[in-house]
Amino acid sequence: MDLRKIKKLIDLLEESNLAELEIKEGEEVVRLSRVPKGGVAVAAPPMYAAPVAAAPAAAAAVAPAAAPAAPAADAGLPPGHVVKAPMVGTFYAASTPGAPAFATVGQQVKAGETIGIIEAMKMFNQIEADVAGTVVAILVENGQPVEFDEPMFVIA
Repeated sequence: MDLRKIKKLIDLLEESNLAELEIKEGEEVVRLSRVPKGGVAVAAPPMYAAPVAAAPAAAAAVAPAAAPAAPAADAGLPPGHVVKAPMVGTFYAASTPGAPAFATVGQQVKAGETIGIIEAMKMFNQIEADVAGTVVAILVENGQPVEFDEPMFVIA
């Protein structure tokens, strides 16, 4: 990658609201990041890392109180086996827009059957039913971002 392209990328970064920009061309990678005006480099983590970094800190701060509250959080779910998100990404109910959903409420599923897809980093990962049974609830909507360990389906 030549110097002119890098200079254009710097100009693009400064003109936008982006805090970080990464470009890959073949095996070459250029990552540009900037500190917000009036900010400190150490105090400004990359945007994609902020939710990940904040969640463990918050969970660690309230860990003793969270242990008894965990069953109460699942108490709002219908009875049955809860299938949770194995990763952070975007949930899709079908393989393509307009295609029938992998799973619907009331549908019988077998263990290992695909019930949804999570897109993470341009990779589509199939979500499989852990147990055989009937889908009682679908807790996420098509196209919705999901967090790690977020309840997605209830199978009874």
